[in-house]
Amino acid sequence: MNQPSPAIVAQGAVRRLPHLALWLFALAYVLPGFIGRMPWRAEDITAFGYMSELAAGRSDWFHPTQLGQPPEVDGLLPYWLGAWAMKLAPSWIDVDFAVRLPFIALLALTLIAVWQGIYYLARSPLAQPVAFAFGGEARPNDYARALADGGLLGFIACLGLAQLSHETTPALVQLSCVALSFYAFAALPFRRWTPALSALAGLTGLTLSGGPSMALLLAVGGLIAHVLDRSQAQAEPRRHRRGLWRLLALTVLIAGLATALNLWRWRIELPATTWAGWQGLGSLLLWFTWPAWPLVLWTLWRWRRQLFDRMPSRHLSLPLWYALVTVGATLITPAGDRALLLALPALATLAAFALPTLDRGVSALIDWFTLLFFTGCALVIWVVWIAMQTGFPPQPAANVERLLPGFEPRFIILPFIFAALATVAWGWLVRWRIGRHRAALWKSMVLPAGGAALCWLLLTTLWMPALDFARGYAPLVRRIEATVQPSDCIAQFGLARGQLAALQFHSRLKIEPFSDHARCDWLVVDAGIVRQTPEIVNAQRWQRYRELAHPREGEEDLVIFRRLAAPAR
Repeated sequence: MNQPSPAIVAQGAVRRLPHLALWLFALAYVLPGFIGRMPWRAEDITAFGYMSELAAGRSDWFHPTQLGQPPEVDGLLPYWLGAWAMKLAPSWIDVDFAVRLPFIALLALTLIAVWQGIYYLARSPLAQPVAFAFGGEARPNDYARALADGGLLGFIACLGLAQLSHETTPALVQLSCVALSFYAFAALPFRRWTPALSALAGLTGLTLSGGPSMALLLAVGGLIAHVLDRSQAQAEPRRHRRGLWRLLALTVLIAGLATALNLWRWRIELPATTWAGWQGLGSLLLWFTWPAWPLVLWTLWRWRRQLFDRMPSRHLSLPLWYALVTVGATLITPAGDRALLLALPALATLAAFALPTLDRGVSALIDWFTLLFFTGCALVIWVVWIAMQTGFPPQPAANVERLLPGFEPRFIILPFIFAALATVAWGWLVRWRIGRHRAALWKSMVLPAGGAALCWLLLTTLWMPALDFARGYAPLVRRIEATVQPSDCIAQFGLARGQLAALQFHSRLKIEPFSDHARCDWLVVDAGIVRQTPEIVNAQRWQRYRELAHPREGEEDLVIFRRLAAPAR
């Protein structure tokens, strides 16, 4: 027996969020962070390095390498996308920006897929609000649109989404593929070919992006959710059977593709049994998924009867399975934050179904906390930027100088204009929210999403020069070039993949692997290796010349050696 819905929603509460406003808001979130920056340290520039090698023809397309080193993430599709963008982009577009173009499209596709997935799940029979005795309850389509609007705003509001979704790494490709497959399973009872093609593209893309095991688990979960969806099986048995066979064929295809391309890689790393290890995981889960996780818990409590019914609804079972798989991957894989990124579409969906069950007191608490938190964050960003430009207030200016020695702030008019307009828009949004207006299900997510978008835009406009200096490799490469000039060749040993990619991108130096036959007069070695095994470099052939580090807090320590005698010709 199906339990009654906890959602009591009148037609007046499903006011539609204007499409133009939603699209402009999404655009204001997607573009900042992709425009006006250099490749950043770690995964961003590392992926860029593999894309450059493929585009230049120095690496095999099915076995990408960078100076002989394979990538840590065994994905192919992310590097293919970047390399294709480099090859197809016109000459007047910088290669580092050309690489970002397909990833901008992927983030936009992710937002569309999340909205569509929530919309179709909200149209499920068991997700509908209680029918009133004399009518007036929300119509199914309007109810689904309102929940989709609120869920998308909640997705954008998640704090962990901002940085990782604006990097050209396999993580963004995986996120987009997960969102696409999520939409496919959600829309399967309502559409015929669009879900099938989306599932094929999403799960195949996830397999080719380094997540074949997760793709297989998600396919199996979607298959089980489809089998358990008795409402469609009873209403449209023929369509239900067709969907079942398509999902079975897709599951077999994923397993076969991963096997044929030898993509199965198990990188299981159990969480540390120490209190500090579990505390770190707990902190990551709390801040990364904020503000979705409190609403997820509320959804599971209010909809518990539908969840544990004999016929669990697709609108609960499907996102819950996605969340369990992705959060589980967070706990047992090394890249915890990037695995947790894949949980955000499902968590935002579960959070959306909390909106029709919230009372006014909880909504007001969310609004006031969000208002104070993001207004405070925006104020800090503005104060520090003013201090960088003018030296006042003196304490923030001194902190920037201490953290970024050698950084020279500069005023750029266009980012300042965008930042000022965003701040004004935030003030208008706050005024609208606290004013008198008709109730809407998505109203509680307006300030969280607007505040997250505001702070991200301010960071990537006002602070972009400082972020480029702190998170980029250009300052370190300039130090290396100034040390080894006028040489055009340098050998390397023990450098990270990102450091190698930065040397190739930011300099004209020819990089060679270190060996006894190296013909370069200069050698750069990771300082940690030199400290642990100083005998790795022959003191009779190489003289320790200088130790360099990234200007930011002495990071990225490197040791430069100079050859004592000219190499044999």
